[in-house]
Amino acid sequence: MKRKSWGTLVAILGILVVAFLIGWAASRGGRTILGIPALIALYGMVFGIQWLVFVPSFLWNSERFFDITGSLTYVSVTAVALALGGLPDGRSILLLVLIMVWAGRLGVFLLQRVLRSGKDVRFDEIKTSFSRLLLAWTLQALWISLTSAAAWTAITTAVRQPLATAAIVGLALWLIGFGIEATADAQKRRFRSDPANQGHFIDRGLWRWSRHPNYFGEILLWIGVATIAAPVLRGWQWITIISPVFVTLLLTRISGIPMLEKRADETWGGQDNYETYKRNTSVLIPRPPKRRKP
Repeated sequence: MKRKSWGTLVAILGILVVAFLIGWAASRGGRTILGIPALIALYGMVFGIQWLVFVPSFLWNSERFFDITGSLTYVSVTAVALALGGLPDGRSILLLVLIMVWAGRLGVFLLQRVLRSGKDVRFDEIKTSFSRLLLAWTLQALWISLTSAAAWTAITTAVRQPLATAAIVGLALWLIGFGIEATADAQKRRFRSDPANQGHFIDRGLWRWSRHPNYFGEILLWIGVATIAAPVLRGWQWITIISPVFVTLLLTRISGIPMLEKRADETWGGQDNYETYKRNTSVLIPRPPKRRKP
């Protein structure tokens, strides 16, 4: 086996270890499902679904199932968590609704995007490699597991508290984040659908205030979910607050902004209008662009 393949398999093993340790820690003192700690059982479903759909994706050399599978996994596993978490309360139902609305909108948006373009450029170099494509699906499983950790723990815990200030604050953060993400995606879709904009970068709407407003909305809404979940977390369950931290690190340091910034630099780097836009526009947090110096 090639050295790169071994490295990929080691990375997959590392992902499984991380998911298991977080699931085990967060499940201590909590509910079990058929004798298995609740969060570990839910994580097992997540990884199982991704690996199951990976098989036809690799055989058919297609990435079209990737994003929609992720969205359906969020919805289905959260519903399972609610069903197995005992009598649902207002917090559990609220978390279920928020995740379903977010996942449904994003899943449809991403599916339409890949169907329009015919491919996802992220997979150009990996979809013919068994190990690298498996790693991508495994990373998606980790993404789903960690981002949902706080919500799933709150849904399956035996601790119940009435909705109060934290829920109101969390819902407000979620609504703002969801609105920003959905608006940014819609603006970019309209921009790209106009033939006159072919080959140009978007610098209007929310994209005038941030180079990645959709990612800011994504981070904000998961902070909202964690805020709603926080009042019923106890002991080791607090480790699930890693959810918004993981989203932030992944989008700002690993696979989100760094990848897109590199691609944009390769496409428009050196062009005066792009360099001006990049220099005057916030990377993530929306704010008025800097005024050009005379």
